[in-house]
Amino acid sequence: MTDKTKVERRALVRGITAVSAAALSSTLPPNCVVAQAANPSSSANSDRFEGVEIKVGGNTIFIRRYGNGSPLLMVHGFPRSSLMWRFVAPQLASAHTVICVDLRGYARSGVPDSAEDHYPYTKRAMGNELVALMDELGFRKFDLVGHDRGGRVSYRLTLDHPEKVQRLAVLDVIPISEAWALADTKFAMTYWPWSLLSQKAPLPEKYLLGAPDAVFDNPFGGGSFGPEVKAEYLETYRDPTRVHAICEEYRAAAGLDIEHDKADQKASKRITCPMLHLWAAGGPLDTFYRAEGGALGIWQKWADNVQGRAVSGGHFFPEENPTETTELLSKFFSA
Repeated sequence: MTDKTKVERRALVRGITAVSAAALSSTLPPNCVVAQAANPSSSANSDRFEGVEIKVGGNTIFIRRYGNGSPLLMVHGFPRSSLMWRFVAPQLASAHTVICVDLRGYARSGVPDSAEDHYPYTKRAMGNELVALMDELGFRKFDLVGHDRGGRVSYRLTLDHPEKVQRLAVLDVIPISEAWALADTKFAMTYWPWSLLSQKAPLPEKYLLGAPDAVFDNPFGGGSFGPEVKAEYLETYRDPTRVHAICEEYRAAAGLDIEHDKADQKASKRITCPMLHLWAAGGPLDTFYRAEGGALGIWQKWADNVQGRAVSGGHFFPEENPTETTELLSKFFSA
């Protein structure tokens, strides 16, 4: 890591309080390593988080842990990391132990080798890893929130491990097989990562590595964040190994992930826990699928008990509109 990056990361976490390594060692599993300790000057309890690396199987997952209470797992999407929950997680921490993860390949988590069929980067493999992570932390059941790619990991985890998930919230996504089946020109032009990043290596890898800023300098990836946050996000896209992993996940979404969805549909397997879907007001999910009853109508084909509504703020409304996002999540998880 460069000196510049170290300075940026220190600036990013300034004012956030983390417990000491000594305190962590008495409360976390023995294979957890404190990966980050923030400036302890802040006195706001809701802003405290623990940055921890946890060994899960043959990989290492980085988490930000906030608060105490019933467990809540939060999963980011492309092109973000666990940092995207920086406004929402502290507010939820008053009632929950909030675990924000970096998915494999992203930010500070490990990067397992892929395979010819891309299985290690399927939503099933990633979901299985998160179940193992929560088991390692001592959480046999938990609530779950996922945004974008993290939303797709989350619904797959819920279908594969229904006994683990108490309540599921999925933000601004529909199931993978539905998205591909309904894809048209508007879809291809809007969700450019689906078609670009799923191409055979090394074409998409070269694009991402050649212009990593471009990921965030467009309507799909943009956000109202400062240079420190952008610098943190960009670290993933300067690493060829991580960029390849992200492309592998998109390749899995064009293949095995669809097969896993279709197998569940054939078996009439459904999401049985209470489910909340939030989507961006005026965004693609608010306008693309009216013939299908909108995004909520699509999810009703997959879930027995689903509710939802639009939220202002664009695709990344957890960052753009954290107050309303938090209020809606808090209401759902306290019901």
